[in-house]
Amino acid sequence: MPVLQSYIAGQWFGKTESKALISAINGETVAHTHQESINFAEAVAFARNTGVKNLLALDFQQRAAILKALAGYIQERKRELYAISHHTGCTKADSWIDIDGGFGTLFTYASTGRKELPSGNVAHEGPVTQLGKDNHFNGSHILVPRRGVSVHINAFNFPIWGMLEKFAPAFLAGMPCIFKPATATSYLTEAAMRVINDSGLLPEGALQLVIGGAGDLLDQLEEQDVVTFTGSATTALMLKSHPNIMAKSIPFNAEADSLNSAIMAPDVSPEDEEFEIFAKEVVKEMTAKAGQKCTAIRRVLVPAEHLDALANMIKERLSSIVAGDPHEEGVRMGALSSRDQLHDVNDAIERLLETSECVFGKDGSFKPVGQGVEHGAFIAPHLLINRNPLNDGGAHDIEAFGPVATLMPYRGINEALAIAAKGKGSLVTTLTTKDPAIAAEMIPVLAAHHGRLHILDAQASKESTGHGSPLPMLKHGGPGRAGGGEELGGIRAVHHYLQRTAIQGSPTMVAAVTRQYVRGAKVIETDVHPFRRHFDDLQVGESLLTHRRTVTEADIVNFGCLSGDHFYMHFDDIAAKETQFGQRIAHGYFVLSAAAGLFVYPGEGPVLANYGLDTLRFITPVLVGDTIRARLTCKRKIDQGRASPDGHPQGVVMWYVAVTNQHDELVASYDILTLVAKRQ
Repeated sequence: MPVLQSYIAGQWFGKTESKALISAINGETVAHTHQESINFAEAVAFARNTGVKNLLALDFQQRAAILKALAGYIQERKRELYAISHHTGCTKADSWIDIDGGFGTLFTYASTGRKELPSGNVAHEGPVTQLGKDNHFNGSHILVPRRGVSVHINAFNFPIWGMLEKFAPAFLAGMPCIFKPATATSYLTEAAMRVINDSGLLPEGALQLVIGGAGDLLDQLEEQDVVTFTGSATTALMLKSHPNIMAKSIPFNAEADSLNSAIMAPDVSPEDEEFEIFAKEVVKEMTAKAGQKCTAIRRVLVPAEHLDALANMIKERLSSIVAGDPHEEGVRMGALSSRDQLHDVNDAIERLLETSECVFGKDGSFKPVGQGVEHGAFIAPHLLINRNPLNDGGAHDIEAFGPVATLMPYRGINEALAIAAKGKGSLVTTLTTKDPAIAAEMIPVLAAHHGRLHILDAQASKESTGHGSPLPMLKHGGPGRAGGGEELGGIRAVHHYLQRTAIQGSPTMVAAVTRQYVRGAKVIETDVHPFRRHFDDLQVGESLLTHRRTVTEADIVNFGCLSGDHFYMHFDDIAAKETQFGQRIAHGYFVLSAAAGLFVYPGEGPVLANYGLDTLRFITPVLVGDTIRARLTCKRKIDQGRASPDGHPQGVVMWYVAVTNQHDELVASYDILTLVAKRQ
């Protein structure tokens, strides 16, 4: 059997056999951990020196491009990971969550970075606040790489996704990672790390892998570093209380075990489509990954009058589930990840039975299929009923991390909300209802105790990713016993690894730091129209002040006839006089169109397309006889490495447009997004 190796300081490390790691399917040895001790001071120093330097030699956009390429590389080689994944107890569907979910998360963060982060390593988090009366002193916020190390400690249930969903935002933010997977399934993480290393895509020092214990790793960390953890609440508390973590106020993000709920609202009855949808969701969450998901449904809240009907429907569905070796035809549920985990789940079930009764799973009929499965870590799905869920304890405190759920009858919405809150903070709850008014009543109350809320009805069920599926673009994490932290969440997760800093200064200085034009900053005026500049030559702050145009009554009438906009403020003298303006005013969209006519360069040039407007505001009304002009300024350049369909390279330019009247009052402002050609 192979000896797993750590990947430390750019080298594979470890040769001597230590702990045997056992297949959850048949009890055979899959691999061994290595016996050699890791020099964690060396690992952290390598990340801090080599890793940080190499990552900051790239910018946000370049790191996003690497994530995309890495995702594609793993996708092309996923079969070799699937071949190993079944030893963790996974069916093909379970492996899809872990493996495809892992590289899918990389794709998502690559897209997030390309769309939402600038070129360079300074992200401007606006808006800019005017701090002085005459706009000579401004304030805003920037986000910059922390220049530290991110340490990720993961649970056993997602050996690949758990690594990549933490790595992606940290890498995008410019932080090198040291990843320590749970030992029981680390053979799959190591296989994924070898694929990543073989790609040659990551800068040296960007990702290191620890097989075995974490030793004195946390002792090596400093104030600029970050620690994230997924696992039990007990371990989270131990790590979070580490003297070095506390003494240096090192950010610690925990996503811990969670007693998640699914609530059938009182408007749903056995005759409704939603009733069956709810039962299917419960069964899916009990059996997917053999219930080994931090998001799995543990408590099932149902109106008391429908308890028996729901219990019977769930039992009928569970009875058709075939468990066993995933290679056997018809198997829909695999094993727990290890024999140790099997012992823990059985122990938790016995403790749950002190407050509940078992209505499915204890009759001895469970027979997993496949050769050698008697040596595996298989367990029957267990459905329990707690008939007094308003009491403390039981399923409100005990998590059997396997295919176990407890039915809880309730009477009235307020009682359901009270029962759900007894989980003391959860990752996710599903509310199944047909009535928008019930959702509007319950969701805001549930939100105080949950990181994510999944509202399920017949319409949503057609596309819903499910109760137990965290999505990269949405927050994953919950308050209270769920850890109190956040993972995923798109750009929010990237921000977790960046340092947010307030800056103050003149508009010109704020613009220089943010690499983004700020109203009131000095502009660059040349004899060349900015629309005639290629992306490479255009400078942030390059500006054009247009000629003037006087707005006439004919302009308003003609624009109204052309657009069909005959709103009374533009056409009804008597009605307009009764308003705060006292007279007719020009259409806001006429002002927008007139401004474009003032600043657009009509000839052929590098500006290829205008694909949107942002932050449009109409500030001062334009009256008949007013004279307007526009200032067009290059606000921001983003080099996304894009090319046109015919292969011509191009970049994204944001232009700030300020339209003023004859009194130099701002009448409208907005940002234009354009594609601009680069030089060949």
